[in-house]
Amino acid sequence: MKHCPSIQTATRTALETFAALLLRWNRTVNLIARRDEPTLWDRHIEDSLQLIPLLPPNLPRAVDLGSGAGFPGLILAIATAIPFDLIEADQRKAAFLREAARLTNATATIHATRIEATNLPPAPLITARALAPLPALLALTAPKLAPNGICLFLKGANATSELTAAAAQWHMRTEQHPSRTNPTGCILRISEIARATPIRDRDPT
Repeated sequence: MKHCPSIQTATRTALETFAALLLRWNRTVNLIARRDEPTLWDRHIEDSLQLIPLLPPNLPRAVDLGSGAGFPGLILAIATAIPFDLIEADQRKAAFLREAARLTNATATIHATRIEATNLPPAPLITARALAPLPALLALTAPKLAPNGICLFLKGANATSELTAAAAQWHMRTEQHPSRTNPTGCILRISEIARATPIRDRDPT
């Protein structure tokens, strides 16, 4: 793995098991685009692994929103052994996630339901990839994030415009890190999230 050369042998083996299972399931369940199958490792697996250096130390658990085919949540659970709650409403994708977690011994619990319907303790870390524009993503995230928690979002070329749009609705602290796998992408590390008070609701001064 050119972007993650320090991955241990056991982790690499588990990721290879995951990749083989994904390609097999992808014949009948739309987990990733067929055109992406030859670049599965670079485009999806290593894209997820690049979050590892940004993880807070000693994480007790994390939540991944809209887990889809397991990026980045299941990949991080496999590689770090951090317990992840993976939320995925699509029942077929959730079934894949359960099987992948079982075969790789990943520390992951699958919740086959809508994000808004889950009732989990506030998480110190929330991750997401290709789920929603940032303003909508923050609305999904804020109720589930612990007070001192952080978010790691993998974003594409529209990250800057999404940050501008989100700033009209949310107060937050942001860091923007370049993606090592996508030349037009980035990683947003967001903390201290609070909804901005609409002007009409502010007390007059």
